[in-house]
Amino acid sequence: MEAEIITVGTEIILGSIINTNAVYLSKKLMGMGIETHYHTSVDDDYKRLESAIKIALDRSDIIILTGGLGPTDDDLTKEAVANVINKPLVSDIDMQKYLKNYFACSNRKMTKNNLKQAMKPSESEFIPNPRGTAPGVFVEYEGKKIILMPGPPHELEPMFDEYVCNLIKDDFNIVVKSIKVSGIGESSLETDLKSLDIYMPKFTITTYASTGYIEIKIIGRGLDIDELNKTSNLIVERIKSKIGDYIFGYDNKSLEETLLNSLKLKSLKLAVCESCTGGSISKRLTSIEGASEVFDRGIVTYSNNSKIDELNVDPFLIEKYGVVSQEVAYAMTKGLLEKSGVDLVISTTGYASPVEESKNTGLVYICVMDKKNHKVYKMNFLGDRKAVVERATNFALIESLRFTNKHYN
Repeated sequence: MEAEIITVGTEIILGSIINTNAVYLSKKLMGMGIETHYHTSVDDDYKRLESAIKIALDRSDIIILTGGLGPTDDDLTKEAVANVINKPLVSDIDMQKYLKNYFACSNRKMTKNNLKQAMKPSESEFIPNPRGTAPGVFVEYEGKKIILMPGPPHELEPMFDEYVCNLIKDDFNIVVKSIKVSGIGESSLETDLKSLDIYMPKFTITTYASTGYIEIKIIGRGLDIDELNKTSNLIVERIKSKIGDYIFGYDNKSLEETLLNSLKLKSLKLAVCESCTGGSISKRLTSIEGASEVFDRGIVTYSNNSKIDELNVDPFLIEKYGVVSQEVAYAMTKGLLEKSGVDLVISTTGYASPVEESKNTGLVYICVMDKKNHKVYKMNFLGDRKAVVERATNFALIESLRFTNKHYN
């Protein structure tokens, strides 16, 4: 099945808000084995919205529209869909009662225009929205499935997870495998993959370049789940035999969650001292629930004095080698390892922004150390300040994961 996502709202077209709904839905659909071929954004204009729906129905099996389900005059999604499929809008008595009760329980006044949210195309069904007043709508039309969902992500995401996914799934089984690699370019990776006998019937293999790493997605779709699992495992093993040295992960989790899970399994405690990344590594790690089980502390030592005071870095090293150097990166890591008593420490020091000598822009030293082993990486990251920080953060997380996998099997 092929899907299309239509996001409705002038605020998206103007760039006032980021279209996170399309990203979220595409990832979810991919995990279900449904390919999303088109993202369409349209402003709150009835004719343009109607045109977008007609085009989507002509080329896609599943059409998901987000936004435009509110009570105001510019919320026109249901009206446009009803007109395109030639079905009248009807008011649902049960939904009217639900809305009146919702407002009563919330101690809020319900205005007359809120009853607009009880309207739906005839022969369609409402999708519950326990987190808001705008219910979704599910319509089947000429073999196509049309889903209308509210725009706010905190309403859309649980609605999809709890209801919509069951409305659009079919009898086929889906197997999704993920392989994450770094240290190899996308063109070289593609050449290596093409040299392997891995392109099987019922399977799609794609690569996605992220900042500092590449993800290989293996998606199988068919009736026999045992056959899908067997074939997907065979594909993974063949890829591993060719590029195993570049692989650092095999799941759909983020880099930070993958590292934290690895540390938990190995019962290791982690601390981080950051200079040029300014707390980015710590922020990423602490965004994951349960990080406190393994993450001990994060220190931002931005100035020379802070490195000396907090990490016991010898001022002589800074004077002789410079604050952005292999020697200082090592000293920072060693200082925090001794101070904290943890099992593993990551440090960063570098130039995230342009400096007088332009050749040094993007120069970053990253050190990973435990009580017996250490490794210092000298990297030159491309991009502006934001890109350098993100690339350095991702690299530090990836190499820390490799370090622990190597020394703590």
